[in-house]
Parts: sequence; structure tokens; C-alpha cells
Amino acid sequence: MRLSRILFTAVAVLVAAGFTTAGTATAETTSPGSVASAAWAPAETSQIHPGTMMYTDGAQCTANFVFTNGDSVYVGYAAHCAGTGAATDTNGCDAGSLPLGTRVDFVEGGSLISSGTRVGGGTLVYSSWLAMQDNNETDPNVCDYNDFAVVEVDAADVTKVNPSIPFWGGPAGIDNDGTVAGDTVYSYGNSSLRAGIELLSPKRGTSLGDQGAGWSHNVFTVTPGIPGDSGSAFVDAEGNGLGTLSTVQIAPLAGSNGVGDLAKELAYAQANGQSGLTLAVGTEPFAPIL
Repeated sequence: MRLSRILFTAVAVLVAAGFTTAGTATAETTSPGSVASAAWAPAETSQIHPGTMMYTDGAQCTANFVFTNGDSVYVGYAAHCAGTGAATDTNGCDAGSLPLGTRVDFVEGGSLISSGTRVGGGTLVYSSWLAMQDNNETDPNVCDYNDFAVVEVDAADVTKVNPSIPFWGGPAGIDNDGTVAGDTVYSYGNSSLRAGIELLSPKRGTSLGDQGAGWSHNVFTVTPGIPGDSGSAFVDAEGNGLGTLSTVQIAPLAGSNGVGDLAKELAYAQANGQSGLTLAVGTEPFAPIL
């Protein structure tokens, strides 16, 4: 059953206020002592990290992973977070998107009664949707499930960044072999719809296996991802980056989520203008305590 993509946006007051063929990402990761990571903020005081809210032209999403490319630092989210079409637009090969160069705000503390505090800014520098349209991509699995974008953090805000996932720690690396039914997964959502209740952000769940030739994984988590969580990081049982929250299942598996495969999405980005883009591993060890 095809997933219906929900644009996980939030509106101010009521809702405060993402290859020409499939590929596999290189296994390279940025360790805590290399490249720009030498200046990572302490995890406990960092303001920009996986789980930070990201606002793009009024639409709210959640940051997934931190990346580096040379001396620059990037934060990922879903490509549909910068989408301009309807919430039912599921095909990134023809869906509307804001252009590269669009400004994005990093925000913490957003809730139903507060828009939160802006803690930094960045610029949209890669969108899988725009890349696929430039490539005239025709693979239906790629078009439906490649939902990944990266925002370059402003130089003035790089010292606020830490790549560790709140609560869980990690990521420890990249998952390159997908999931099978029954595999345990972990995530951290940060939708403002949770009214600032942080206990609802960490999620543990179970994969139902791969779909779309490995471009997506259908997962159940407690609680399920909701509007505002879009783009959130998912890691496997070893803390390796598995994917990014992209979709909400409508039927027959209501309450589950579609998670785009990070290895494939990152490989596509590397082949389309982001050749040096590298996942930054967390400074905090992965510790699945739930």
C-alpha cells in the first residue's frame, strides 16, 4: 500500500509556528575529533542537534542528523519540509519545492502556545526533490521515497552544534543493509503538537521491513511520528543511522510511519552536488535505555 505523505507543518498559535539509480552511501563518518567536529558544542548545552525544530517558510520539521563537508556543517531534514504543494503530494520528482538558498531557522522550545526561541539559522543547499527533477529521474521507488534535504548552518552558529541524538546518543555510523520485520528501531521526534512534553519525544519501535526496493522502511513506534516530527532521525539497534521520517501510513497500517533509507538518500546527495557530505557521529555513545 502506497504511503500518503503528510507535510508535517506547524502554524503559529494553534500549531507553533522534507543517482539516477539507487545507491549506497559511503561508510565514511566524521569522528568527534576531525574536521569541524573539533569544535562541537557539549551535548548537554548544544542548541542545534538532531531533534532541533527547523522552520522553513512557516513549516515546522525536526532535524535528523548532522553532516560535514570540508569545514562546513549541515543539518538534515526531509525534502518535503521545503515543499510548496499539497500534503498529498507524494512524488518528489514532480512536487513543488522552495528553491535552494531558502533560509531555515533552528528553534527550540516550540509548543502549542509558544513559537519557541530561534537559536540559529541556515540555508537550504540540497533537496532530493530538486535534484531528482534536475535529473529527470524516472525510477518510481526513488521518486516516491527519496525525501532528504540538508541545510548549511550559518558560520556564526556552528559552535552551537552537536551531532548526538538526545536521549539515545549516537549515531554510531550508517546502516547499510536496511531492516527486516521485527528489527528494533529508535527515533527522537520534537513536534510542537506535544505541547513541550519531552517524555513523548524518544521513541522505540519495530520495523515491518523494507519497501520500495530498500528505499523506505515501514515502522511502528510508541508514540508514532506526528505532524512536526517529519525529518526525524531513525537509528537501528546498534545506533547506526537508518533513515529519516517521511510519511504517515493512512491504511491499512494506520499509526505507522515510512522512513526513507539514509544510506540511499545520502548516496544520491553525494552523486548530485554534495560529494563530500559525511555523517557526523555522536559525541555521546548510543545507549538504548527504554
